[in-house]
Amino acid sequence: MIQVSNLTKRFRSSGQEVLAVDRLSFSIDRGEVYGLLGPNGAGKTTTIRMIVGLLQPDEGYASVDGFRSSDDAEEVKSRLGLVSANDGIYPWLTVREMLLFFADLYGVAPAAARSRLEELVALFDLGDYLNRRCSVISTGQRQRVIMARALMHAPPVMLLDEPTRGLDVVGSQVVFDYIQYLRKQGVAVLVSTHRLDEAQRLCNRFGLLHQGRLWQEGTLAELQSRTASNTLVEMFMQLFRVGGNTAPALTQAVTDPLDTSGQRTG
Repeated sequence: MIQVSNLTKRFRSSGQEVLAVDRLSFSIDRGEVYGLLGPNGAGKTTTIRMIVGLLQPDEGYASVDGFRSSDDAEEVKSRLGLVSANDGIYPWLTVREMLLFFADLYGVAPAAARSRLEELVALFDLGDYLNRRCSVISTGQRQRVIMARALMHAPPVMLLDEPTRGLDVVGSQVVFDYIQYLRKQGVAVLVSTHRLDEAQRLCNRFGLLHQGRLWQEGTLAELQSRTASNTLVEMFMQLFRVGGNTAPALTQAVTDPLDTSGQRTG
């Protein structure tokens, strides 16, 4: 559902060229939760912006459901849902009004939108504040609304950029449940985060980023075997030599990890 091939993005800062994303390649299938992991500045959000079509790559491409973001941005956006810690909501609309407004933006027929709204109100327990303005609901309630909004057009692909930032334990658990729901629905899910303990609970496969480059990719078991580390935190401590800027030369990432039966793991 998501294919990223040799994706590259450069920026200019203070007269110098900065390579934000460096020949990045990975793919995500239906029902798979892929963790794109790395510290701040690793290139995670830049990658998501290129997948969505908000940034044009300098080289390579990203595609969603067979449509390239650089060529068919509207087709790509119609197939995506996005949940972000920085993703605002309209304060003067009620929760009901905002969800129906976004359904209309995506071309969902009014009757289908009302039916979808009922399903999501039940799924996210929005009933108590459905008719309140978004400006007066709590942070946790806002996150539930943002997650519901991303599903109003039933997209086959979901992107989550630091989805638990600013949330307490209860709010974070809602996000975890949401991701498991998406997985069961067969949605291809990309989770971008630097919270490694959370990612280890959520994802089937992982891509470890450093300075825009994919240094390792695979299931947790595969990464444990290659790095001789038990947790993602330990892997990053090894990979990035805490306090330094140079990553050690580890085994090149596997581009299509398979188990011994020939089936994709996870």
